[in-house]
Amino acid sequence: MALWRNRLALVKAEATYGTSSSPAASDALLFTTLDIEPLALELTEREAIQAAMGNRPSVVAQRSVPVKATVEMAGSGTAGTAPRFGPLLKACGLSETVVSSTSVTYAPVSSGFSSYTMDFYADNGSRQAITGVRGTAELSLSVGEIPTIAFDQMGIYSAPGALSRPSETYTNQASPLVVNTDNTATVSVHGFSACMTSFTLSLGVEMVFRQLAGCTKQVMIVDRKPTGSITIELPSFATKDFLTIASNQTTGAITWAHGAAGNLLTFNAATCAFDAPTLDEADGVTNITLPFRPLPTAAGNDEFTLTFT
Repeated sequence: MALWRNRLALVKAEATYGTSSSPAASDALLFTTLDIEPLALELTEREAIQAAMGNRPSVVAQRSVPVKATVEMAGSGTAGTAPRFGPLLKACGLSETVVSSTSVTYAPVSSGFSSYTMDFYADNGSRQAITGVRGTAELSLSVGEIPTIAFDQMGIYSAPGALSRPSETYTNQASPLVVNTDNTATVSVHGFSACMTSFTLSLGVEMVFRQLAGCTKQVMIVDRKPTGSITIELPSFATKDFLTIASNQTTGAITWAHGAAGNLLTFNAATCAFDAPTLDEADGVTNITLPFRPLPTAAGNDEFTLTFT
């Protein structure tokens, strides 16, 4: 009997796309959700003429492995050391820039995409090696809750084999901090110091599984259109008129900082345009929700950064 709670995933960035990076027990990653579809099939039905009604046999056109997983959004605990889930972020079309003892910064790229291998153990004496994993992610912060990053990715199928669960070790994942006044001290929206109740950012990475004749099968990143939403207390229009800003499609920065030294995350999107704002309430106070689109400059690949210090 395999217990659901005992599943385990080891993750490690690949040096060569689709070639297993052979994750070790020290590459274990703590997830809050982990849903592996071990075999996703695309079938092609044979159109053989037969004398009776009924289903015709099919042949397999494509095999893949969807991966949906959520991690707590926390740093490694040491400035200049990447968080353990760094390979998953890089596989979302992000670069990773490490400044020793200082910072690790993730930013969009449009080529040279990374990938990782996940070794998945299902608590039944078997392991499935999933290679070439890439995809997208969504960052979420809500007051009173642990911030998270939810990944929606896909890898290349291989058949599971018998292999006992290793004695895993967990490193470079600091304890998360709840979103509140003490831990999330700085929020700025178009230059306005805001009181935030929630924030989301979808990286908007578009991926396709390509398996062309004569070529290597791969999960290919083909586009990126990030979108987000931030909900803050509504200021007076004399102080900050977000309706006019949205109406005129005026761009500005959205930034926040969450955590403490060694576990401090700073988000910065320098050029954000708003979609249609909405009003609601929380605790009897009027809030404004601002859907936004981070825009690149002419140079590109600079819609946002996520920096761990």
